[in-house]
Amino acid sequence: MKLSRSPSVAPLLAAFAALVPVQAEAHILKGEAVGFVSGFLHPISGADHVIAMVAVGLWGAQLGQPAIWLLPVTFPLIMAVGGFLGLVGFPLPGSEIAIALSGVCLGAAVLLELRPPLWVAAALVGMFGLFHGYAHGSELPPGQNALLYSLGFVMATGLLHATGIAIGTVHRWPWGRIVLRGAGGVVLSGGLMFLWSALT
Repeated sequence: MKLSRSPSVAPLLAAFAALVPVQAEAHILKGEAVGFVSGFLHPISGADHVIAMVAVGLWGAQLGQPAIWLLPVTFPLIMAVGGFLGLVGFPLPGSEIAIALSGVCLGAAVLLELRPPLWVAAALVGMFGLFHGYAHGSELPPGQNALLYSLGFVMATGLLHATGIAIGTVHRWPWGRIVLRGAGGVVLSGGLMFLWSALT
């Protein structure tokens, strides 16, 4: 089977294209949340969020059942908690670094095909979800509809996870395992770039 003729390559290329933008840091765009649409667009407007959320789906698909659904469910659930903490102004230091580290760690997990116990994988994904949610929630301007905004970014997150899972289905073929590990390397590289930016 030629790679160029495989139906799984199109979504893979689309996801790689989403990983390319250098201008990330969607979570520092203050004052943009104006409801559901803004909440929906917020996660997909920055590559640092995109790579981490797609990587959750990639890793879940790589691990198989039950991780393929547990990890993408854990992330937005804990992300909603983080969003609430951000909305009420609870201090959560180090969110920029934690968001960058999410790309590094999740990318490395896919690249190296790490298979920790399920609870460890879920705890790691949940921890990163907390910081991503906090970044979203802390940006809601006074007077805006927090519920609609939150629904928007949770829904967008779910779609990014689904994209990762769809790409991760290539894992069933020998060449697909190589491609999937390569995608993990792309995520890891992006995470390192964002980490460097957060630390400098």
